[in-house]
Amino acid sequence: MKNHLKQLRAQRQWTQAQLAEQLEVSRQTVNAIETGKFDPSLPLAFKAARIFGLTIEEIFQDEG
Repeated sequence: MKNHLKQLRAQRQWTQAQLAEQLEVSRQTVNAIETGKFDPSLPLAFKAARIFGLTIEEIFQDEG
């Protein structure tokens, strides 16, 4: 799954650790999502959308 998490985080000048704290996950989880190694759960995707004020579809795109 492609995502814009890294770009959104960079726009706010947040570190992975800072975003992880907001999402209540580890920094490693944020890294794995940003690099496409891990797809977030639906609740985590909703939480990211709320944090950035966007829809899930604006952050995450299906590669299929």
